[in-house]
Amino acid sequence: MLRALYTAASGMAAQQMNLDTIANNLANSSTAGFQQRRVQFSDLLYQSEIMPGSAASQQTTVAAGVQVGLGTKTTSTELIMTQGTPQTTGNPLDMAISGVGFFQVLLPNGQTGYTRAGSFHPDSTGTLVTADGNPLQPAITIPADATNITIGADGTVSVVQPGQSQASQVGSIQTATFVNPGGLNSVGNNIYLATTASGDPVVGTPGGSDGLGSIEQGMLEQSNVSVVDEFVQMILAQRSYESNSRVVKAGDEMLQQLNQLAQ
Repeated sequence: MLRALYTAASGMAAQQMNLDTIANNLANSSTAGFQQRRVQFSDLLYQSEIMPGSAASQQTTVAAGVQVGLGTKTTSTELIMTQGTPQTTGNPLDMAISGVGFFQVLLPNGQTGYTRAGSFHPDSTGTLVTADGNPLQPAITIPADATNITIGADGTVSVVQPGQSQASQVGSIQTATFVNPGGLNSVGNNIYLATTASGDPVVGTPGGSDGLGSIEQGMLEQSNVSVVDEFVQMILAQRSYESNSRVVKAGDEMLQQLNQLAQ
């Protein structure tokens, strides 16, 4: 009897994690470059009352056996790396990656962070940085007197300065990809870190032979969260949680009846 209580409790805990993930997805549905996560579940250990394949007699074996599962658990919150909808901003320093890849930024601790959010701004020295002040890597500096900024699909950054008739190149953006981007570590502020699960970054030219996506200037990739899908998942999580809670209630009522028999 108690086994059913603990089994149902594991389902309730799993759906609580599921709802937490859905809430985070919905909260970031307007966050540029955000990649949604989806919870993955697996069943727990089974108790075998009769092992399948065990001997039923000297000539026969048990075909199916009797096994009772002990519930479920959350195995991972999978990162869904689908393309978000690009939105035109008109800002020449806003960039979206059309396809595979991440922008590289230098974090305060010296690590390289990876992001799909391509909103960059010049700091006091003209170096392109994120909203949090993390410099784009490789570093690119925009002259203070630049009158026109052009970013090519291959990441080439060119500017026109007063007195010049032709644009001059001031840098080139390189993007990175991973064998398993789902293994990246989310640390907040639209930043991911490489892990042993993701593998080492493969750095290259956008739109080149490495399969990296091209750069779209004056655009920002929006969150890939589908609000409708998240609401559907929320309803399913709520109903599953409710079903497991009813199992707990049923188990409690059955225990109550047993206690009354013992009186």
